[in-house]
Amino acid sequence: MKTIYQRNLPHILPPGGTVFITFRLAGSIAAVVVQRLADERERAIAEACVQLALPQARAKAVYDIRKAHFARYDAVLDRAADGPTWLNDKRIANLVAQEILRLDELDIIVLAYCIMANHVHVVLQLPDSVGFSPAKMMQRLKGRTALEANKLLHRQGEPFWRHESYDHLVRDGKEAERVIAYVLNNPVKSGLVAEWTQWPYSFVR
Repeated sequence: MKTIYQRNLPHILPPGGTVFITFRLAGSIAAVVVQRLADERERAIAEACVQLALPQARAKAVYDIRKAHFARYDAVLDRAADGPTWLNDKRIANLVAQEILRLDELDIIVLAYCIMANHVHVVLQLPDSVGFSPAKMMQRLKGRTALEANKLLHRQGEPFWRHESYDHLVRDGKEAERVIAYVLNNPVKSGLVAEWTQWPYSFVR
């Protein structure tokens, strides 16, 4: 049973876990911006590890740094200053929403999602099944939506999604509440709506 897979980042998605996943359109952030954010994160982590001797303190510092890094990364996505915004197309947003909800065919419980112009946030409760593969879950979700979206856009042979996804293992119920609130309030934070319920491409169970 493979619960950890890796491309550029490690992905730890254990059976039965609750996970927060963000995936984005290909080209939605300029490569130089991605590199700058990654360099800033790694420098901050290295400095924290030098300054803090206790393993517990180091672990907390790294967690806080990664959380702050994601907030900056997400803010760049919300501005949608670079790259495509194909998810603004209602047809494409609807097919992505439908495919997310079809994850229940894999015994995955969709707790919440929000589809923005160039990225998607989802909160999932993974199944306990021994044969579950998180890598195949993402391949299915991205593959099916990319195929249909490219048909609608009359594109061929071009990537739709960025291959790498961001994921975070939710530690407990209180954190799950905070993460779901974060997901639902993404359009509010971006100034698109006054209340999260006004956004047509959000869902909470």
